[in-house]
Amino acid sequence: MPSSPLRWEFHLPLAPADLLRSGGPAQYVVQEVLAPAQVAGQLAEFRGAFQVQGPLAILQHFDTLYSLLHHFRSVNAAVKENALELMVKVVSRHSSDLSSILDNLDMNPSDRTTHLNALKMNCYVLIHLVEAFEIDSCKSGLAGLDPSGKSKKNCTTGSGFCWEEERQPLIHLLTQLLQLNLRRLWCGLVVEEEFISLVTGSCYRILEKPSISHQKHRAMREAVMHLLAVALTHYDHMLSATLKITQMLQHFEHVAPVFARAVSLWATEYGMKSMVGELLREIGQKCPQDLTRDASGVKGYAAFLSELAEQIPAIVLSNMSVLLHHLDGESYVMRNAILTAMAEMLLQVLSGDQLEEAARGTRDQFLDTLQAHLCDVNGFVRSRVLQLFTRIVQRKALPLARFQVVVSLAVGRLQDRSVTVVKNAIQLLAAFLSNNPFSCKLSCTDLAEPLKKEIQKLQEMRDKHTATTAALITPEEEWEAMQPELWATIHQLLHPLQGEEEEETLEVEETALNTAERIIQLLRKLNYKHAIRLTEMAVCHFHGMEPFTSSSGLEGDKETMILGILRTLYTGSNLENHIQQPLHSSGDEDPVIEEQPPSELVKQEMLVQYLQDAHSFSMKITEALSVVSRMMYESSVSVVQEAIEFFVTVSQFGVPQALHGVQRMLPLIWSKEPGIRETVLSAYRRLYLSPSGDSERARAESLVRSLSLLMVDASLGTIQCLGEIISEFVQKDEIKPPVVYLLWEQFTEKSQCSALERCAAVMLLGMMARGKPEIVGSNLDVLVMTGLDEKVIEDYRLAQEVCSTISKLSSSNKPAEGKNHAPFRLPQTHQLFRHLSEAVTTGFAQPSTLWIPFMESAITLIYQLAEGPEDICAQILQCCSQQALERVQEPQGVETEPGTSPSSIPGDANTLPTFLLTHLLSLVGNVALQQVVHLERAVSAELRRRRVLGEEQEAKKHVNSTKEQSVKSIENETTMEEDLGLVGASADDTEAELIRNICDTELLDVFLPTAGKQLLSAFIPLVLKICNNPGLYNDPALSAAAALALGKLCMVSAEFCDSHLRLLFTMLEKSTLPGVRSNLMIAAGDLAIRFPNLVEPWTPHLYARLRDPCQDVRQTAGLVMTHLILKDMVKVKGQVSEMAALLIDPEEEIVGLARNFFSELSNKGNAIYNLLPDIISRLSDPDCGVEEESFHTIMRQLFSYITKDKQTESLVEKLCQRFRTARTERQYRDLSHCLTLLPLSERGLRKMQDNFDCFADKLHDLAVYNCFLAALGRLRRSVTRPETKALIEEMEQKLHACHNHGTDSTEVPKEPLCQEEGKTPLPEPGKKRQVAGSCRRPMSIANRDADSSFITPQPRVPRRCRGAALRHSSRKPAITFSSDEENSPEDELYADLAEDETPSKVTPISRASACRAL
Repeated sequence: MPSSPLRWEFHLPLAPADLLRSGGPAQYVVQEVLAPAQVAGQLAEFRGAFQVQGPLAILQHFDTLYSLLHHFRSVNAAVKENALELMVKVVSRHSSDLSSILDNLDMNPSDRTTHLNALKMNCYVLIHLVEAFEIDSCKSGLAGLDPSGKSKKNCTTGSGFCWEEERQPLIHLLTQLLQLNLRRLWCGLVVEEEFISLVTGSCYRILEKPSISHQKHRAMREAVMHLLAVALTHYDHMLSATLKITQMLQHFEHVAPVFARAVSLWATEYGMKSMVGELLREIGQKCPQDLTRDASGVKGYAAFLSELAEQIPAIVLSNMSVLLHHLDGESYVMRNAILTAMAEMLLQVLSGDQLEEAARGTRDQFLDTLQAHLCDVNGFVRSRVLQLFTRIVQRKALPLARFQVVVSLAVGRLQDRSVTVVKNAIQLLAAFLSNNPFSCKLSCTDLAEPLKKEIQKLQEMRDKHTATTAALITPEEEWEAMQPELWATIHQLLHPLQGEEEEETLEVEETALNTAERIIQLLRKLNYKHAIRLTEMAVCHFHGMEPFTSSSGLEGDKETMILGILRTLYTGSNLENHIQQPLHSSGDEDPVIEEQPPSELVKQEMLVQYLQDAHSFSMKITEALSVVSRMMYESSVSVVQEAIEFFVTVSQFGVPQALHGVQRMLPLIWSKEPGIRETVLSAYRRLYLSPSGDSERARAESLVRSLSLLMVDASLGTIQCLGEIISEFVQKDEIKPPVVYLLWEQFTEKSQCSALERCAAVMLLGMMARGKPEIVGSNLDVLVMTGLDEKVIEDYRLAQEVCSTISKLSSSNKPAEGKNHAPFRLPQTHQLFRHLSEAVTTGFAQPSTLWIPFMESAITLIYQLAEGPEDICAQILQCCSQQALERVQEPQGVETEPGTSPSSIPGDANTLPTFLLTHLLSLVGNVALQQVVHLERAVSAELRRRRVLGEEQEAKKHVNSTKEQSVKSIENETTMEEDLGLVGASADDTEAELIRNICDTELLDVFLPTAGKQLLSAFIPLVLKICNNPGLYNDPALSAAAALALGKLCMVSAEFCDSHLRLLFTMLEKSTLPGVRSNLMIAAGDLAIRFPNLVEPWTPHLYARLRDPCQDVRQTAGLVMTHLILKDMVKVKGQVSEMAALLIDPEEEIVGLARNFFSELSNKGNAIYNLLPDIISRLSDPDCGVEEESFHTIMRQLFSYITKDKQTESLVEKLCQRFRTARTERQYRDLSHCLTLLPLSERGLRKMQDNFDCFADKLHDLAVYNCFLAALGRLRRSVTRPETKALIEEMEQKLHACHNHGTDSTEVPKEPLCQEEGKTPLPEPGKKRQVAGSCRRPMSIANRDADSSFITPQPRVPRRCRGAALRHSSRKPAITFSSDEENSPEDELYADLAEDETPSKVTPISRASACRAL
């Protein structure tokens, strides 16, 4: 160590090791690095020296502290903590001493050097101790994390030392030190940069720690910011800080909000606004291409810009120009940041009505930029801009003039392919609605009428004002006087001489009308030059807008065009309806009249403008409704949720079309996504469960009224969905008791209401009963006595809804799982069944179209709740039959009831009203169907319940008897459980067989065994007679009832069904009534599920209805076939092409049905892939009747489901081979078009080359040739390998050669000649099984021959014989998707389902109301 401090100078090293090497004769060098064991003793000596010499003691003991820093990791923690404590005291003492020393103007150079060296040494040691402790803190923090990532909070040592608590005082100490006038130690010059970097470097290293951004370290962050602020303001640290901040933003994402807060603090509290400009300039100079490659860096810059613009938008605005070029860069993150900064400036700086002209221009420029980026190429940018506009609208910072433009852009974004963009577009439209300045009710209809009236009133006021202010000299006369001078001035300005200087520049006004007014004022002041210049600029700026469009037809001549515009403006031919003030006046008129129009006229114009804007806004929202409505069934959950929320908002503003969306969201209550279901519940909760009203009664009335309106003209599906929602609300007690009380009052007519409101009250009570059955159960007598009294024939619809409401007792009283309680049933003597029987039998003889639906509900309710329902229904059937017989036995001369004469059924000597026969057949069919349902559901369940109950009792007895044998008991119990399982399975089969035998052999023969009366069998001849004689019994209602009765009777017995299927399908095909065909199609679908083996041979006739001329029949057939195919109840052969043909149906609903079918079918493995070749062959057949363009539409939809590479390659091969069997040029073109729809790959190209012979002779057709070229061209654009490109070129050469010159013998081997010239050779017989031509005919041909289409299929093998045959068969037939091969005629006829493929549960599908279409 040197002996005298005056002979050396301490230089701050770049690295600690530099202090061990001599850099010059007067530079301080560490003489000795002490061993770790010696550090503690020498540190104690330094402490003693400090007490004597003060902070200058460091000059003799620096080596001790350097040794401590050198061995910091190995030194004892107590020694390190003591050293830190000592150095804090040293620096604090030195700071206090320097405050008085620096004020001494007579300080000699020796003292200055001494204190300077001591200051640098003390600061060096203290700051390096801070950095060492910071590093240890980071390591201990990582070591203190448990495996789950949570901190263990052991930051304090045994001595109570906590580094995080010690840091902040140290930073305050350094800040206090830097606030001194340290320049005097450097002779008044600039403080050396190394010293400032030493102090500030520790600050930056503290900020690099990710935990510094936590809320608990806020005070520490503030301390560091203030220290850096002192360095910036006193020591010219701006350049270094700028570089360091940009570097840290690039590498540490967490520092962006920290530095944004710091820069904001420096600019506002310390006046360092230039720091903002330097940082923005540094970021703006970054290369856009580098930002694209540096993902982490651009995120830091973007976050910093966004945060900074939010905190100090006015200062950022003045430096915004240096960043704008990044809007054209490739980094979407940077574009988002700059656009966010613009939005913050618009919200905080450029908003309000008191903006200056320059600020208004900047605002418009920023808004134009935001609008332009709504169409950005990146979806994230489009989404971000929509979010920014949402904030702007919510803060009411968007100028009213921009409303229509931004709304239009938002509506356009609803069609965006990005889900996030669509979601944010919906949110923006909802924000526009919630913050619109027009009205709380935005109905286009309500706004159109006032707008029309006010426009008419404005026109009258303008005409009146023009008449009162008419000038003595007409504008046309004034124009003729000034026209020569104007013409000369125009010529002079448009053809200037050399050397003429330009005059002052003019600016166009904000709108075209304001600019036109200014031009007119210039003309009146005879300032022709400025008027002409302004007109020329306006033509460019407002191109195509009135009044700056030329109508003279001489747009090519600029002089004539400008003169024509000036004439139009001055004479006022196009502006009399636009410009508020009068355009012309004589020189003698009062200037006040010229400058300021009457206040009433101005008010009227403002009113009209307001109404026009409101109407336009309402039209745009209405346009968006139809688009958003379709989004409710998108695959994205977030989009569906936003669409639902949007309709809630729209409905609150009284838009009439919103009700359609509210109803459309109802089916989403069945969604499997919990989020969507909860959103629907929340939407209806907000719409209907928060009614307005001063009292509970008023709110209940409002709620009931709203729900009743929702059910007006609602479909059955809508009512079911609404019932699910209401039951949810009832279960959660969200519907209050006053609502229930009000509904009962309306039903019992205690409160005045209409018949529709009374019916709606019953329906709502039934919906609530699903959630709380006691609502109906406790008032069952009220329902029966009020809804099913003698007045039931006056309102069958109310009675039907009462039956539906009471039926909720049956569905709600089902026994819980594992409990063997007896089902809820009422005795036959209950007044409910008496009233129902009386209502049905009384209304039987009355001609009412509503009796049949009521009868179906009544019979269903009897079978659901009555004990022995067959007895009650037998009595009803007997009573109604007796009434019909009595009417038949009446003589012809007896008076008849109205409506019977034109629709009477001829008998031997008497007639019967058709409505009576229709009622009788409907009753018979419904009783038969409900009896089957009763047997297979209720009776079967009761037999099972009783059997299980008996087995449990036997098991208990068995356990009690073997209780004493402890060892054997376990074995016995195990054996017993196994036996019970076998017995249970055998018993289930026995019970099912018993039910089947009753249906097959007894039900249609003896309905009441005790009475010996054959009721159902007695009506079978009547049903068959009416069905077999459609010409004689031609009443539509009777035909429909007979067809339904036949279908329901077929559901009873397999034997009866088998013997009458021919009649049923004959009616399905030949009936002239669409209602009969639709109902029979539904019945056939039910029969296909109940008796699949019987209906399977008739499958082609089911497919044939897909081409029915009636839209309703096609739609019904599509629904039925969708269910049958997706449930594997019918074989999917090539006839599925009939389903594909529905994709081009003229009705949009049927097209949607077909798309849904193929979408579901695509989820069944390779189903569509297997079917595609056959579908192509059938639809491309000229006899099929599908146009070529329609074929392309179908194939585009079907090929969209082919996504696997192997499927694509296989289809390429199959389609190429299909060229051999194609017969016509149309088929060639169709096959080649299908190849263009496949995403061809290299392997697919090789498949095409391998099968080149199959289509080589078809390439002479230009369309075929172009399709192959298109497929190769698309492949060329997607490949990069030279080998693949060479293959493509080789293939193109072969295509070109075959197209121009035919097949070359060396490239395409000659095939054996066909019998007919021009046909493609057929494949060899050994390669593919030959298919009979009759099986290749499409359905349309098969259905043309009426007589041959109804040949009854050969008798089926009985079930027992079939089972025996299956046991001898080594292979079971299965339902498969055929692709290249078709079944032979014999296979088609006997393609039975195997025994294990027959559904084990043969419960029919009950469609009480849906299957009846009169």
